[in-house]
Amino acid sequence: MTHMMIAIIVIAGIALLIAIGFLNNMVEANKAEKVRLGHEFKDRLRRCAELNERFPGQLTTPELKMLMHRLEHNVVKRALALNKTSLALKERLAELELDMGKEEVEIKNPSVPIVTEPQAKDVSFMIEGLHHQILRAAQEGIFKPGESRHWANVIRGLLVKLHLEFFDNLGQQALADGELGQARLAYERAVQYLKKQPDPSLYNEELSYAQKMVARADAMLQNKNLPQDGDHNALTAGLKDTEEETEWKKKALYD
Repeated sequence: MTHMMIAIIVIAGIALLIAIGFLNNMVEANKAEKVRLGHEFKDRLRRCAELNERFPGQLTTPELKMLMHRLEHNVVKRALALNKTSLALKERLAELELDMGKEEVEIKNPSVPIVTEPQAKDVSFMIEGLHHQILRAAQEGIFKPGESRHWANVIRGLLVKLHLEFFDNLGQQALADGELGQARLAYERAVQYLKKQPDPSLYNEELSYAQKMVARADAMLQNKNLPQDGDHNALTAGLKDTEEETEWKKKALYD
């Protein structure tokens, strides 16, 4: 065996080892990517299911409910492509396709009165989560041209509705409790929030309502602060005594 043949064999052996190592790395990388995607899909499925079930009913329209079905359907299909034998994924896909095929979208989400800061923050996080899922779905190409912009406007509208409901609930509760200053503050916050919107003209009706409620709270405060007929307290008693003393002095002076 010549030196040339030995060199060729050695080089071939080295090349074979490099190729085996490269293939092993590819196999390991594919396994790691599959595991990563599995965790990612599991997290996205959980978030989509939570949105579908927990999103407040008063903010959920048929159009929005259909969107949630589409978002979850997209993730389920991708997860099923990764794990083709999953019965749970197959069953969920069938459920979603059944819901999406109905003539009227069924909304079972319960209404959730938003009366505290933590509740408002929780719903705000859900709206942000929905927006994130919309962005991911747009990157994966499930929307028609221009549809992503439409949903971005819907998200902005949902945030406005959330804030207005929260401020209105605060104001109504304060009015019921006789806390007129707090009621006025709640509706003033609503007015300021609406005026800060990129296009306030979209919310003229809501702005008018909030301004009327500010005026109502102001009027109630003024009436509350005015002495009423029959009121008897230290201030009114003192004023009455002063008036009587003045009348007596006038009488003594001119008699």
